[in-house]
Amino acid sequence: MKNEKQGLIFNIQQFSVHDGPGIRTTVFMKGCPLHCLWCSNPESQDFSPSLMIRDILCKGCGACVEVCPQGAITIHPERGREIDRQKCDRCLKCVPACLYQSLNICGTYMEVGKVLGEVLKDRLFYKNSGGGITLSGGEVLSQGRFVLKLLEQCKSEGLHTALDTSGYGPWDELKALLPFVDLLLFDLKHLDSDEHKRTTGVGNELIMKNLAKASGMIPIWLRIPLIAGFNDSEEHIKKIASLGRQMGAQKISFLPYHEGGKSKSGQLGLTYPLPEAKAPHEEHIHKLQGIIEKVGLRVTIGN
Repeated sequence: MKNEKQGLIFNIQQFSVHDGPGIRTTVFMKGCPLHCLWCSNPESQDFSPSLMIRDILCKGCGACVEVCPQGAITIHPERGREIDRQKCDRCLKCVPACLYQSLNICGTYMEVGKVLGEVLKDRLFYKNSGGGITLSGGEVLSQGRFVLKLLEQCKSEGLHTALDTSGYGPWDELKALLPFVDLLLFDLKHLDSDEHKRTTGVGNELIMKNLAKASGMIPIWLRIPLIAGFNDSEEHIKKIASLGRQMGAQKISFLPYHEGGKSKSGQLGLTYPLPEAKAPHEEHIHKLQGIIEKVGLRVTIGN
């Protein structure tokens, strides 16, 4: 989406301590060109508002059935409510009709001023902790014009700004944002392009080119989602460490896999594509930490 006046946002998380220094507000943009098999926020991938269903809260009252213009919702006497995702056109009229919050919209169009107003509510916490705002996703580069306007307003308010990106987007989009960014959180999934494409849907050539161009222009934290058996080998982490030194990264962040995406996939009517995924053992993570520290780089877990 290229609208500079409105952005599609799926969450504004206050008191975040995992997306940069200090206490922060993280604004999550919706829509991502990558489809990581392990994604902990699968609701972030779609470029339009999504319907999330929590059947456990459904009372079977039938209010949603009455308002659905496509006849996509039925109440079965034994199985309970059933929603045909093929018939559903995402009009989302069923959401306000539900009295029990078993149907929810994920994704809201918001103007820059509205988002900024939410962020400024916690300005005192930013000042006292060295925090600020982090723009995350989804993928922020997919809504670059809106993100630029928001960053401009944040800097005019004197806020510390961080940008969390996969780096998959036009260099001109990223370059335009960097003058208004204090810290770049750059996510690296895998250094092998074939493995990257197999597990995310795209190769990493553009990502690596953008990282190389951004290095030296702005402080960078490299962030590595650690998935056992995928990108946690000692050989791979040695290459990450070497890259970190080459790019002048301030630190490398390990983000061990967690299972949050499994339940969310079910709520979206999707099958989770990597059910066997798991985090590396704690002892192994500490060994990988040592590899990073050996080359003189700082490494943290979880942020």
